[in-house]
Amino acid sequence: MPLQVELVSPDRMLFSDEAEMVICRTPEGEIAFQPGHVPFLGALGIGIVRIHKEGGEVERVAVHEGFVQVKDDRVIILSDVAERADQIDTDRARKAKEGAESDLKNAGDDDDEAEKHKARASRAEVRLELAEDQ
Repeated sequence: MPLQVELVSPDRMLFSDEAEMVICRTPEGEIAFQPGHVPFLGALGIGIVRIHKEGGEVERVAVHEGFVQVKDDRVIILSDVAERADQIDTDRARKAKEGAESDLKNAGDDDDEAEKHKARASRAEVRLELAEDQ
Protein backbone atom coordinates (compact mmCIF):
# COMPACT_ATOMS: atom_id res chain seq x y z
CA MET A 1 0.00 0.00 0.00
CA PRO A 2 1.55 3.35 -1.00
CA LEU A 3 1.91 6.49 1.07
CA GLN A 4 -0.62 9.29 0.69
CA VAL A 5 1.48 12.46 0.46
CA GLU A 6 0.48 16.12 0.76
CA LEU A 7 2.92 19.01 0.48
CA VAL A 8 1.32 22.32 1.41
CA SER A 9 2.40 25.95 1.63
CA PRO A 10 0.14 28.80 2.84
CA ASP A 11 -0.90 29.77 -0.67
CA ARG A 12 -1.25 26.40 -2.41
CA MET A 13 -1.12 22.62 -2.42
CA LEU A 14 2.07 21.67 -4.27
CA PHE A 15 1.58 17.91 -4.21
CA SER A 16 -1.25 15.57 -3.31
CA ASP A 17 -0.90 12.00 -4.55
CA GLU A 18 0.37 8.55 -3.72
CA ALA A 19 4.08 7.77 -3.47
CA GLU A 20 6.42 4.91 -2.66
CA MET A 21 8.86 6.99 -0.63
CA VAL A 22 9.45 10.55 0.59
CA ILE A 23 12.88 11.91 1.50
CA CYS A 24 13.12 15.13 3.53
CA ARG A 25 15.93 17.12 5.11
CA THR A 26 15.64 17.75 8.84
CA PRO A 27 18.05 19.83 10.94
CA GLU A 28 19.78 16.53 11.85
CA GLY A 29 20.05 15.21 8.27
CA GLU A 30 17.92 13.42 5.70
CA ILE A 31 15.14 11.02 6.59
CA ALA A 32 13.17 8.70 4.32
CA PHE A 33 9.60 7.57 4.83
CA GLN A 34 8.10 4.45 3.28
CA PRO A 35 4.82 2.64 3.89
CA GLY A 36 4.68 1.22 7.40
CA HIS A 37 6.92 3.93 8.91
CA VAL A 38 6.37 4.57 12.61
CA PRO A 39 4.52 7.79 13.49
CA PHE A 40 6.82 10.79 13.22
CA LEU A 41 6.56 14.54 13.75
CA GLY A 42 9.57 16.71 13.09
CA ALA A 43 11.00 19.96 11.84
CA LEU A 44 12.22 20.35 8.28
CA GLY A 45 15.44 22.05 7.33
CA ILE A 46 16.19 23.97 4.16
CA GLY A 47 16.40 21.40 1.38
CA ILE A 48 14.76 19.53 -1.45
CA VAL A 49 11.92 17.13 -0.69
CA ARG A 50 12.04 14.16 -3.04
CA ILE A 51 8.78 12.31 -3.57
CA HIS A 52 9.30 8.96 -5.30
CA LYS A 53 6.13 8.12 -7.16
CA GLU A 54 5.14 4.72 -8.47
CA GLY A 55 6.80 4.00 -11.79
CA GLY A 56 10.09 5.65 -10.85
CA GLU A 57 9.17 9.32 -11.35
CA VAL A 58 10.57 11.68 -8.70
CA GLU A 59 8.83 14.93 -7.81
CA ARG A 60 11.22 17.48 -6.29
CA VAL A 61 10.21 20.57 -4.31
CA ALA A 62 12.42 23.13 -2.56
CA VAL A 63 11.28 23.58 1.03
CA HIS A 64 12.57 26.34 3.26
CA GLU A 65 11.89 24.83 6.67
CA GLY A 66 8.57 23.64 8.01
CA PHE A 67 7.20 20.45 9.53
CA VAL A 68 6.57 16.86 8.47
CA GLN A 69 4.07 14.47 10.03
CA VAL A 70 3.85 10.76 9.27
CA LYS A 71 1.03 8.61 10.56
CA ASP A 72 -0.86 5.63 9.15
CA ASP A 73 0.94 5.76 5.76
CA ARG A 74 0.08 9.44 5.35
CA VAL A 75 2.82 12.07 5.00
CA ILE A 76 1.92 15.74 5.46
CA ILE A 77 4.58 18.35 4.75
CA LEU A 78 3.85 21.95 5.78
CA SER A 79 6.18 24.77 4.79
CA ASP A 80 5.89 28.56 4.76
CA VAL A 81 7.86 28.59 1.49
CA ALA A 82 7.89 25.72 -1.01
CA GLU A 83 8.74 25.99 -4.70
CA ARG A 84 8.88 23.83 -7.80
CA ALA A 85 11.76 24.24 -10.24
CA ASP A 86 9.63 26.11 -12.78
CA GLN A 87 8.81 28.76 -10.16
CA ILE A 88 12.45 29.67 -9.51
CA ASP A 89 14.20 32.65 -11.10
CA THR A 90 17.81 31.43 -11.28
CA ASP A 91 19.27 34.91 -11.86
CA ARG A 92 17.51 36.21 -8.78
CA ALA A 93 18.64 33.16 -6.77
CA ARG A 94 22.28 33.67 -7.84
CA LYS A 95 22.13 37.34 -6.82
CA ALA A 96 20.53 36.39 -3.50
CA LYS A 97 23.29 33.85 -2.84
CA GLU A 98 26.02 36.37 -3.67
CA GLY A 99 24.36 39.01 -1.48
CA ALA A 100 24.00 36.60 1.44
CA GLU A 101 27.61 35.47 1.15
CA SER A 102 28.79 39.09 1.05
CA ASP A 103 26.65 39.99 4.07
CA LEU A 104 28.01 36.93 5.90
CA LYS A 105 31.58 38.12 5.40
CA ASN A 106 30.60 41.51 6.80
CA ALA A 107 28.66 40.13 9.78
CA GLY A 108 31.71 40.21 12.03
CA ASP A 109 31.19 38.69 15.47
CA ASP A 110 27.40 38.96 15.39
CA ASP A 111 26.34 35.30 15.52
CA ASP A 112 22.64 36.09 14.99
CA GLU A 113 23.41 38.08 11.84
CA ALA A 114 25.74 35.35 10.60
CA GLU A 115 23.07 32.66 11.06
CA LYS A 116 20.52 34.80 9.22
CA HIS A 117 22.88 35.23 6.26
CA LYS A 118 23.82 31.52 6.25
CA ALA A 119 20.12 30.62 6.04
CA ARG A 120 19.62 33.09 3.15
CA ALA A 121 22.58 31.56 1.31
CA SER A 122 21.25 28.02 1.94
CA ARG A 123 17.82 28.92 0.58
CA ALA A 124 19.41 30.38 -2.56
CA GLU A 125 21.64 27.31 -3.00
CA VAL A 126 18.66 24.97 -2.73
CA ARG A 127 16.73 27.03 -5.29
CA LEU A 128 19.68 26.90 -7.69
CA GLU A 129 20.20 23.17 -7.17
CA LEU A 130 16.55 22.42 -7.89
CA ALA A 131 16.28 24.75 -10.89
CA GLU A 132 19.53 23.63 -12.50
CA ASP A 133 18.83 19.90 -12.08
CA GLN A 134 15.63 20.09 -14.13
